[in-house]
Amino acid sequence: MATAVKKTISLPPDLAGEIEMIAEAEGKTLSAVVQDALRATRKERLKREFYQIQDYWSRKAKEKGILTEKDLERYLKG
Repeated sequence: MATAVKKTISLPPDLAGEIEMIAEAEGKTLSAVVQDALRATRKERLKREFYQIQDYWSRKAKEKGILTEKDLERYLKG
């Protein structure tokens, strides 16, 4: 069984009201709504990091003239 770590957070009134409305509309606890939001944020951050890494290595490959899989095969055998 997973354990939970309790944290106290402060929210501005508008966000507190919004999270309560979301929780009620989705039949979730406040904690579940916050957890979902944090997971979505983490997923987006990881996606951005992935694309940044992909962009970096794509630029490096282009600098070496590697534009296709065949180019990569030749480069690796070379």
